[in-house]
Amino acid sequence: MKKNKSLVRSGLILSLMTFASRIMGLVREMTKAAFLGTGLYADCFAVSFQIPNLLRRLFAENAISVAFIPTFKGYLEKGDSQENKKETQDFITSTLTLVTFLTACIVVIGIIITPLLMPIFCKKPVDTSAANYAEQVQYWLLQKGEITYLTRLMFPYLLLISVAAFFQGVLNGCNIFAPSGFTPVLFNGIVILATYILSPFTQNPARAMSIGVVCGGSIQALFQWPFIKQTGWKIRFTSLKKTFTNPGTRKVVALIVPTIVGIAAYQLNDLVSTSMATRAGEGIASSLQYSLRLQELILGIFAVSIGTVILPDLSGLANTKKWEEFNQMLIQAIKIMIVISLPVTAYSLVTGKELISLLYKNKLFDDNSVALTLGEFRFHICGLLFIALNRILSPAFYAQGNTKLPTLAGIISFATNIILVLILIKPMSGNGIALALSLASFINTIFLFIFMKKMEAIEVKKVIINTIIYILKILILSVIAAIPCYFLRPVLLSLFENHGRLIAYGAPVLILAIIYFTIGVLELIITKDEITKTILNKLRKSK
Repeated sequence: MKKNKSLVRSGLILSLMTFASRIMGLVREMTKAAFLGTGLYADCFAVSFQIPNLLRRLFAENAISVAFIPTFKGYLEKGDSQENKKETQDFITSTLTLVTFLTACIVVIGIIITPLLMPIFCKKPVDTSAANYAEQVQYWLLQKGEITYLTRLMFPYLLLISVAAFFQGVLNGCNIFAPSGFTPVLFNGIVILATYILSPFTQNPARAMSIGVVCGGSIQALFQWPFIKQTGWKIRFTSLKKTFTNPGTRKVVALIVPTIVGIAAYQLNDLVSTSMATRAGEGIASSLQYSLRLQELILGIFAVSIGTVILPDLSGLANTKKWEEFNQMLIQAIKIMIVISLPVTAYSLVTGKELISLLYKNKLFDDNSVALTLGEFRFHICGLLFIALNRILSPAFYAQGNTKLPTLAGIISFATNIILVLILIKPMSGNGIALALSLASFINTIFLFIFMKKMEAIEVKKVIINTIIYILKILILSVIAAIPCYFLRPVLLSLFENHGRLIAYGAPVLILAIIYFTIGVLELIITKDEITKTILNKLRKSK
């Protein structure tokens, strides 16, 4: 029970940080919408940032969560003897050396081969008889050249953010979450400032934003350094020989290598979607990114936070074989995801157009841009619950050193996404890409539950029954709360329609949010919801 309370407390603290970072991320997207809209340069930036960002998730963040934190936690569980401290320090030093060496190599190779990747994203015109063939060729050359330039410019971000992710792993392993939770706020702030300050001095605003990305990655690493020092662990490098012979680092490699295919498959979903989107037409790639950013704002408030907090605690419980507490914590984390994801999904489906118009609409982001983004957002948001659950279910495997089963689930999800994109993109365009991603996330969740049966420590039947019952309960409560909002929405829009964008869209969104979540909270209190009771008790004790 103490661990469960710790989960809620740490989750709430980190959620505040994550919420701030997501708000800043949204402001970053609003800045991009103002400077780039859904035009050529917006699509080029979306593609260029996607490549190093995908590699970051593959080689940095996932390596830290899947392999480093559980192994680091194992060292910490051994005790505070001088010999154990030395072994732990050697492990930290070797792993940092490995991370920086490998990512530096990838950055150099990536910069060299970037032009070879362009045919994936830029389809050369082939119909020479087309009336606008010359214009198509000119557009293709401009698109190809700009994506190449921006990708090369942002590739060093991979090295910087990998070091930042390593620092985060050390801090999270020591149960310190706030500094790492705050660094994305700094990153987004730097990107926003760079866009406004450098745009007049660069060829286009996309290049200014790209410079901001690299500077922001540097700040994320530097900001965490003083907090690492406070833990007592030293940040330094060692020889490659010692790096590859360190038993802890070799264990990390052994854990991460089998997952790379699966993780790559999962992360490649976004890359494939982006590649298909750039070929589907102008504005689709960037509108998909705007939609995903809005979804990530919602997802990041709790899903990323709880997923980050739960891994070290689950690893500690697995190492000490406290399986009853392990299962209790897993079920509680799943329920937290459900009680957040489903209500927000229902509210977003009702007010999606107003949310997008309020956040993004301007001269460059016009009604057509709103319509493009809205269609995709409705399909993206329907997958919110499954993406959130995946953030909880995967750590349950990683905490026990099992990386193969989540890997297999990721491969199945990737294959599903590719097939669905190919089927749906022609009849549904960008909406089909969004729907494919949500369905692939659902398939991933299903297979993670299926594979749990192979994990002896997890009470699979109990976890699945609790999950299904709670989903049904929160789904019913969410629909009930959404009904009055659905009928009030046109009334409020009519009431505020001639008062400027902020009032015309902001007032209905705010009023409907207050009504919706007031009804929702009352429903949870009336039904004596256990998660709500836990959170309320924690808030009372904190006073």
